[in-house]
Amino acid sequence: MNKKIFLIAGTEDGRELAEFLVRHGFDVTASVVSDYGRKLLENCADIKINDTPLDRDDLEKILRTEFDCLVDASHPYAKNISSNAIDAAQAAKIFYVRYERAETEFVGEKIFPVDSYEEAATKAAQLGKNIFLTTGSRSLKIFVDRLGDCNLTVRVLPTAEVLAQCEALGLSPKQIVAMQGPFSVALNVELFKHAAAEVVVTKNSGQVGGADTKLAAAKILDLPVVLITRPKIFYPNLATTFTDILCMIRNFELGMRNLK
Repeated sequence: MNKKIFLIAGTEDGRELAEFLVRHGFDVTASVVSDYGRKLLENCADIKINDTPLDRDDLEKILRTEFDCLVDASHPYAKNISSNAIDAAQAAKIFYVRYERAETEFVGEKIFPVDSYEEAATKAAQLGKNIFLTTGSRSLKIFVDRLGDCNLTVRVLPTAEVLAQCEALGLSPKQIVAMQGPFSVALNVELFKHAAAEVVVTKNSGQVGGADTKLAAAKILDLPVVLITRPKIFYPNLATTFTDILCMIRNFELGMRNLK
């Protein structure tokens, strides 16, 4: 009988990991929290989709009744989701493993690492007035509230939900770049120039999240970058490749069989 995996997805690499595990014989249910996440998975054969929001207790309940393993491939900045997943898996007594996409290495005197969105807004305002924001839509309100004296350009996904959020926050069409990546270095350069950006705010979301091309474009234009670092979480099991995820799951299965 195939082992049943509950995979917290919602990103491009989460979808690819789900497909990878299915190809290796696992029964995969992928959990998403947005229409965009669902659309990434809808055309993937043999992957079940959960799009019902689950709090920590809901997650524990479903893990206890149906699953053998939880694979956490949530966004690198989804701290609460990962914390809930770790707690729920431990309570349900099933194996937990975290897939963490590799970070982009950064060096340079014009890169300013910070630990939070609030700190990023403060630092950005110190570095320039025209701010190009590439941190996604979930943190927009923090920046809009704190950067009222600055000229803000936001790059977001081109979905009705996100655009409605931008409008509700008072952002004008001129301030919104609604595009889906990946973005090349050249395209980032042109977008930064078009917005007359004086500072770029981004997250270290790795190559999949386009951090490398944003940093490269900012370097070409000699722009300062406020870089929001990843939240600090202790993961019981952590892997940065799909193959390592597979090995960890199989080693856990082998260990469980040896205990019987």
